[in-house]
Amino acid sequence: MADLQEASVTLPSDPAEVATARRFVAETLGRWGLDDDGDAADSIRLMVSELTTNAVQHTFGQSPTFTVELRLDREEILRIGVTDSHPRFPRRLPAAVQQDNGRGMVIIRVLAAEAGGRLSVTPTAEGGKTVWITLPWTAAAVPAC
Repeated sequence: MADLQEASVTLPSDPAEVATARRFVAETLGRWGLDDDGDAADSIRLMVSELTTNAVQHTFGQSPTFTVELRLDREEILRIGVTDSHPRFPRRLPAAVQQDNGRGMVIIRVLAAEAGGRLSVTPTAEGGKTVWITLPWTAAAVPAC
């Protein structure tokens, strides 16, 4: 296998495209060897859903598209990035008991940490940002016990 495998898709910033992004990630990682029925695949799908939903909902119409990028480096490190053109970085919102939103980044951070990974945010040259999930591929490729 190549030292670096990459795939990306750019989609309209529309709530219906969250499912498209999730399918793109699942299909690509399946081709790269991820067991689609495992706990790792479920966690990755949830993290991608949360990130892409944030890219659609929290850019307030200022990002007409979002991009999902996958990088598998030497079958050791998986990076999943979601890029939008809105300059504001995600921040933790106070979550009231009766509030239905505001917990997405916490969920992503916890799921990434449980898999031995991390969450980070980097600015883009165009003034937007990319939210990255970095995971050890062994955690993603091997079903959890």
